[in-house]
Amino acid sequence: MNDAAEHTIIDEMGIRRALTRIAHEILEKNKGVENCTLIGIRTRGIYLAKRVAERILEIEGIPVPVGEIDITSYRDDRVKVKSVENVQEGGRIQIQDRKIILFDDVLFTGRTVRAAMDALIDLGRPQMIQLAVLVDRGHRELPIRPDYVGKNVPTSKSESIEVLLTEIDEKDGVIILQQRGKQE
Repeated sequence: MNDAAEHTIIDEMGIRRALTRIAHEILEKNKGVENCTLIGIRTRGIYLAKRVAERILEIEGIPVPVGEIDITSYRDDRVKVKSVENVQEGGRIQIQDRKIILFDDVLFTGRTVRAAMDALIDLGRPQMIQLAVLVDRGHRELPIRPDYVGKNVPTSKSESIEVLLTEIDEKDGVIILQQRGKQE
């Protein structure tokens, strides 16, 4: 991007440490992972959920179910589509009376998380929903607060955060982009 200044704020090791810490925090807060399901918001949230599930398996020796949710039709700032696809390996996401830990890469206005909660509620009634994000950049438009945060990164509205994950981008990292000529 030649119209923006780019700066790495979290490297591959930083992402690994943040996700390991989030895994430990989930285990501590929930006193294990009994009755828990990790659900990633498509696209990058699913990879974060899978990585945390792998850490939990390494730490506790207990597998935790991982699901994926596409919230496109629930967005209030996008064109509506007729259905939402909810996929978990081997079938439908089971959320009824379960502790759901929802994963997203960046928390900004809160609208994506609100849409994900609407989609989850349409599938059943979870016991509770917790939120895990790799980056919290502030600027909330809705009263949504994460339970687990990899890193808080205060930003201006002229900046943007981009999360790179090996599964999609062939490398791990989080970069902040400052639009040139825009100051706040």
